[in-house]
Amino acid sequence: MLYDVALEISYEYDHPANSGRHSVRLLPATFACEQTLVSGRISLSPNPSEREDRTDFFGNAVTDVSFRHSHSELVFKLRARIDRTATSEQLDISPPLDAFSKELESIQSLGADAPVHFLAASPRLPLDPTFAVYAQEHLNPGMSAIAAVEAIGRALHDDMQFDADATTVDTPALEAFERRHGVCQDYSHIMIACLRSVGIPAGYVSGFLRTIPPKGKPRLEGADAMHAWVRAWCGIEVGWVEYDPTNALRVGQDHIVVARGRDYGDAAPIKGVLRTSGKQKTSHKVDVVPL
Repeated sequence: MLYDVALEISYEYDHPANSGRHSVRLLPATFACEQTLVSGRISLSPNPSEREDRTDFFGNAVTDVSFRHSHSELVFKLRARIDRTATSEQLDISPPLDAFSKELESIQSLGADAPVHFLAASPRLPLDPTFAVYAQEHLNPGMSAIAAVEAIGRALHDDMQFDADATTVDTPALEAFERRHGVCQDYSHIMIACLRSVGIPAGYVSGFLRTIPPKGKPRLEGADAMHAWVRAWCGIEVGWVEYDPTNALRVGQDHIVVARGRDYGDAAPIKGVLRTSGKQKTSHKVDVVPL
């Protein structure tokens, strides 16, 4: 499936910012047998004083920018065309959980995709016994790794309530879990913590999800938003499997990957620092158009 993606994120400041630095992860990547970035461009207004485009440890495209002049607003724009490969349903040939640790121990790689990076606590996801207890409640003896991933994902979808007003980008996963309310970032962080607590390596994926309008209704321009889901390592033969707990489904052709990492901190669309005072207002709109 070929998609055109248009994104705009804008910030307005109460008082002008005298300087600032930002790292931007908005440009979808190319992953063999998954998706290809046909073309893409990130633009900013006003123009930054410095700009560097690079690739981080996890293979994400990063644009680093700095400003040394005063500005009252900042607008990030993305225009990209992505060829997303169809994914067929895999047979479950993942190992049972009681044999899973042996396969995991046999992986000696320290590369960006090595499961060892996604097993322990990460900066935004300290492990807590609460997650282990919840995960164990939904596992059965002899269950395969893929079955475990799907069981925990479905359970979270059933037990959590999607609520855009319940959390912020900095809300700890445990707090969102205790409330049972949150957004896709919270669903994903909680699921990652649950999987790691039972020995399954899991990471965070940031991206886009095509929104299909109800039958007979027109598609709304700019109605889509950035999305998040989970990738879990399910054994040597299977490798990485991606699951969307917010929608209780395996990731497919409607999901476009932008960035991957251990948690949100590794894949945040925009993060940085400003020298300013007062509050700021932000707006965010995404348009994912299948061609």
